[in-house]
This record gives sequence, C-alpha cells and structure tokens, in this order.
Amino acid sequence: MITVTHLLAVGIGAALGAVCRWLLGLWLNHAGAFVPWGTLAANYIGAYVIGVAIALVLQMPSVPEWLRLFLVTGFLGGLTTFSTFSAETFGLLQRGDLWQAFSYIFISVLGALALTALGVYTGQRLF
Repeated sequence: MITVTHLLAVGIGAALGAVCRWLLGLWLNHAGAFVPWGTLAANYIGAYVIGVAIALVLQMPSVPEWLRLFLVTGFLGGLTTFSTFSAETFGLLQRGDLWQAFSYIFISVLGALALTALGVYTGQRLF
C-alpha cells in the first residue's frame, strides 16, 4: 500500500541523491578529461551502498519499508544514473574518442559490479 510516508521517503531521498550527484559532477567532472569522474563516482558510491543495503535487508528483514524506499529507491535512484552515463559515453563516441568511451564503459560496469559485491560483503559482516 502506498502511503504519504512512502511518497515522502522516495521524494526526499531522490532530491538528496540528485543534489549529491550534481555536486559530485561539479566537483569532479573537470578533474580530468579522460572520463566524467563525477558520474563515475556517483555510480560507484551507489553500487557500493546498494550492496550494503541488500545485505542489511537480508540480515534484518525488519528494516522499515520507508527507510528502504528512502535509501534505495529515492537516494540511490537520484544519485546514480544510467541516462547520464549513456549520454556522456555517446558524447565521447561522437567526438571520436573510442578508446575513452570503451574504457569508460568497462570501468563503469566492472567497477559497479565489484563495488556492489564489496557492499554485500561489508553488509554481511556488519549485520
């Protein structure tokens, strides 16, 4: 059942996640021309935190639904973004930066998978 609490949890979490992603982009995207570091950092952080969240929910099924909605659906949904990743990769391809584009795809996917696994491992040890 959808409640006002659930709607607020998702909305507030998404707003905070989006602001964090924007700030990471402002801070890191100009750090080097190789890849958009802010987006990569946001996706890596999100991959790790969702791993911890998976472990938390598996170990503690009594975690309130509003908290899961706030963190996973809201905050991580706002923080991470496949559409930005796709647009940035497309931009690299349009400029003819094939090496950079495919390197970005590789480190994004491999890094996110590794950090999700690390997050699950961490969460299992903590909870």
